[in-house]
Amino acid sequence: MSYKEEVHGDVYVLVIKGKLMGGSETTEIHDRVKELAAVGVKRVVLDLGQVKWMNSSGLGALMSSLTTMKNGGGDLRLSSVAEKVESLLMITQLMKIFKTFENIDKAVKSFHEEKPA
Repeated sequence: MSYKEEVHGDVYVLVIKGKLMGGSETTEIHDRVKELAAVGVKRVVLDLGQVKWMNSSGLGALMSSLTTMKNGGGDLRLSSVAEKVESLLMITQLMKIFKTFENIDKAVKSFHEEKPA
């Protein structure tokens, strides 16, 4: 697993590639989200278009990342969720928790279309 980081205005995008199957590389994603939240980033997109598979550890890293952002007053969205990963999110009912978008641009744009509470 590897990732690259992109910045779209005030939205940080982590483009993840490979498998999220636990171990240090999976915790690396959550650690990076924690670092971003610590410096005041409020909007993060995890692009999963190149993630071929994930297990419960990968799902845990996604949930931990979402929780970190929410606790810091921000939000996390998913984009380009691959079919196998999407079916896993549906089976585990996590599709109801995550906001998902078909590509990075739509995920980034969604942050700016929300009405303040």
